[in-house]
Amino acid sequence: MPIDRKLLEILCCPVTRRPLLPLSKDKLKRLNALIADDRLQYADGSKIAGPLQEALITDNSTTVYRIEDGIPVMLEDESIRVQDLEGF
Repeated sequence: MPIDRKLLEILCCPVTRRPLLPLSKDKLKRLNALIADDRLQYADGSKIAGPLQEALITDNSTTVYRIEDGIPVMLEDESIRVQDLEGF
């Protein structure tokens, strides 16, 4: 279920206060491949259990937040740092 556009307009990263954008399908596919290869983890070091269906990314492309059932999970510990991944 896609995130509501009105909600997206008011959301921001809880850490940096940067605006958030929907993660493109191409980047989501790439992210899920890295998750499947155990090459990514949450910010707190815990394992990402499975592929993401939807996600938001900060406008400076450093942090990803997953969306579950149309609800963004905006917890710092459960964010995914992607600033060091080429192409994000």
